Amino acid sequence: MAKILIPTPLRQFTDKNDSVELAGATVAEVMAALTQKFPDLRKQLFNDEGKMRSFVNVYLNDEDIRYLQKDATAVAASDTLSIVPSIAGGSHGDGHGSH
Repeated sequence: MAKILIPTPLRQFTDKNDSVELAGATVAEVMAALTQKFPDLRKQLFNDEGKMRSFVNVYLNDEDIRYLQKDATAVAASDTLSIVPSIAGGSHGDGHGSH
């Protein structure tokens, strides 16, 4: 099973776990398993259309999935996924902009 590292601000939604091990063949499957296990996490990671929020970055081992195959990136049992919320200043976060 892949290991998912949970950042401190999101641990309140994962029963204080700093990591979780879940099965999935792709990043999308692992993230779906994560939000199934912790339903309150879904709105933190995904928008109403079910797309990953723009400020949520996911790394497979040390690679940003945006430079791999995004959520279709294959995941092996030995892999580690890291969820990294980018908390950037100066952003209004009004939901308009890039898709």
